[in-house]
Amino acid sequence: MFERFLAFLRELTGEEAAGPGLAADHPAVAAAALLFFVMDADGERAEAERKILEEEIAANYDVHGETLAQVIAAGEKAEQESVDLYAFTSVLGEHLDREGRIEFIGMMWEIVYADGVRTEVEDNIVWRVAELLHVERADRIRLRREVEQRRPDTVGKGNEVETD
Repeated sequence: MFERFLAFLRELTGEEAAGPGLAADHPAVAAAALLFFVMDADGERAEAERKILEEEIAANYDVHGETLAQVIAAGEKAEQESVDLYAFTSVLGEHLDREGRIEFIGMMWEIVYADGVRTEVEDNIVWRVAELLHVERADRIRLRREVEQRRPDTVGKGNEVETD
């Protein structure tokens, strides 16, 4: 609770989350925060998930080395201090075109499948983020199936609630 209050004060004063140019409203930080959010959904952080998170952020936001480490740290901190997904999805919505938003949902599915177990909670988070980013249901499901086909040993396949 106290951390959220401090985060609120930092927002009011304009103090940035984790160093110069790396506030939670930086697109790469917002993306990392959402990827951490889905990574933490099942209560465990697998090394494979973290590796994919770093690879995706590096490739999609062209950050490497110390800058990548700063983005990852800022994203993790922003996720821990957040109260909802909207703050991050609104940043991505402003900075990504339609294809970029669809690709981001693909990144989320890569994280979901990285540990070999897909849970209903992870499905729900991807669904909510896709909705907030205005990614069509068909695109979300297509991306899930593409990643699922590349990782056929994943436990939990077929449990996505597709009622939207």
